[in-house]
Amino acid sequence: MITVYGLKNCDTCGKALTWLDAEGLEHRFHDVRKDGVGVDTIQGWITACGWETVLNKRGATWRGLDNAEKDVVDGTNAAALMAAHPALIKRPVFEIGGRVIVGFKDQQKTQIKGG
Repeated sequence: MITVYGLKNCDTCGKALTWLDAEGLEHRFHDVRKDGVGVDTIQGWITACGWETVLNKRGATWRGLDNAEKDVVDGTNAAALMAAHPALIKRPVFEIGGRVIVGFKDQQKTQIKGG
């Protein structure tokens, strides 16, 4: 079972869910804003992939943070920041049998399918 973490209104998450359905891959969706996501879960993603990979610096939420917050983000406080602002999590995040895959491009599709 694949767990997909993301936001309900995220276009990339919607494309990922449609693709998973088309590929016949069993999955469940976890909305990080509505359902919540804990610091420990995010820290696990950071351990697996690095905080720079998990942190979304391209969205409006990042741009809305004050520079004092942005300037001090590092591996020790990134998980807490993302837990406080779930839209800062790069989406989608896939958990598959203990593996963590962040994003939804061709490379991630190959990894999801077991390649």
